[in-house]
Amino acid sequence: MIDFRSDTVTKPTDAMRKAMATAEVGDDVYGDDPTVNRLQDMAAERFGFDSALFVSSGTQANLLALMSHCERGDEYLCGQQAHNYKFEGGGAAVLGSIQPQPLNNQADGSILLSDIEAAIKPDDVHFAHTRLLSIENTIGGKVLPQQYLADAQTLAFNRGLKIHLDGARVANAAVAQNVQISEITQYFDSVSICLSKGLAAPVGSILLGDERLIKKAVRWRKMLGGGMRQAGIIAAAAELAITEQVDRLAEDHDNAALLAQHLTEMAEFNVDAKQVQTNMVFAELDKRFDVNHLTLLLSQQGILISATYSLRFVTHKDIRRQDVLTFIDALKKCLPQARTQ
Repeated sequence: MIDFRSDTVTKPTDAMRKAMATAEVGDDVYGDDPTVNRLQDMAAERFGFDSALFVSSGTQANLLALMSHCERGDEYLCGQQAHNYKFEGGGAAVLGSIQPQPLNNQADGSILLSDIEAAIKPDDVHFAHTRLLSIENTIGGKVLPQQYLADAQTLAFNRGLKIHLDGARVANAAVAQNVQISEITQYFDSVSICLSKGLAAPVGSILLGDERLIKKAVRWRKMLGGGMRQAGIIAAAAELAITEQVDRLAEDHDNAALLAQHLTEMAEFNVDAKQVQTNMVFAELDKRFDVNHLTLLLSQQGILISATYSLRFVTHKDIRRQDVLTFIDALKKCLPQARTQ
């Protein structure tokens, strides 16, 4: 199948499968899984932090960060489109009693610094305590400039806030800017990095922070049922995600640009190719076409997309340049059959 739904569908590499089969393991709850410990030490050193914690998912990594930075009744600031506000089941509020304060994302994915400044609550019994600023990079496939991150860090520091990065696809941001991941993570007190999206590990994310924050996160992870036993089996693949899969992301970005170029030439879609910065292409399908029928027709040809008129196509390791061209040819054949008007 050619699957454009998400980069979460990537399959582990042959090297990952071999590493998983031969991984040295222990009980990670006791802290004696050598492969997990090696992964955590390597990630902390590589990305510029004191400590790191291997967890099951990006959602869990973000939740642990929020719960470790904030106490009950505290507040974090984030974008309206932030994953840890919009797509993580309200976990911060439900499980952490932490109030989100969402702010408008601009067209480039950023949050105006003036909006952040204005949203910080005064020290007054009527208000939640504003403790944390959370930023996502990439967001909607868009890369936040380095200067913006530096300015956001300065604002947070001057107002006594901690600053967290939801870096689920921070590797894409780094590759797009031709910088090391550590050049992005340097601006944050904590960072979550997903290893099971474009980096192709089967499971897992890394949470980075200082020793105090990671110690709290370990406790919260246990309380939330996230303690793992012989997790070295998946940590072995996660290590290769970091060491072998980052530079390859440039291929995904090139394939996304190719896809966007072809879609702009099709009258059935509205897409701004200039907005394609990494591995995501957003396109609006003309309402004269039945998107559910189109999705069915494509699936019969071995191509998977999400059935929505606001389409998101995601390129990844398992989509080659030829797959993009095959998809375009299939669209041209299927669209006339999906037309309703």
